[in-house]
Amino acid sequence: MPTIQQLIRKGRRKAPRKDQTPVLSEIFSSIRRRRKRVPAPFKRAVVLQVRTMTPRKPNSALRKVARVRLSNGREITAYIPGEGHGLAEHSIVLIRGGKVKDLTGIKYTIVRGVFDTAGVVGRRTSRSIYGAKAGGAPGGPAPEAAVPEPTPAMKEEGA
Repeated sequence: MPTIQQLIRKGRRKAPRKDQTPVLSEIFSSIRRRRKRVPAPFKRAVVLQVRTMTPRKPNSALRKVARVRLSNGREITAYIPGEGHGLAEHSIVLIRGGKVKDLTGIKYTIVRGVFDTAGVVGRRTSRSIYGAKAGGAPGGPAPEAAVPEPTPAMKEEGA
């Protein structure tokens, strides 16, 4: 425990907050061959491998994850949310921060509906998170068919 004199001299310093998604906060300068801290909300990445992981106790499932190489050269493992995905090796994806609570070591999530990642088909709720379009559910309202404008030749035939 510090003395009053030590507190007067040095004071108390707040511990700096740890970054939850450190690889999103850096870029690689290929000219200087150096990493630089530039925080960003998203990063583009190339899929290296798609695989499944089992969650921690007490959950049981096969969660889909992808090993990706970011645009800054780092390799991370990211979670693929939603049901079904068309990702394969060399697919281009967008990565955002966001832990998956029951998967150890997963701190990043792939954004659905951007680049090569298709939106979740048949999704009705939370569509913006899964990149699903309105009315995409099977049995839902059918999209309106585009009706061509009648040309003058069509009008003459009908008259």
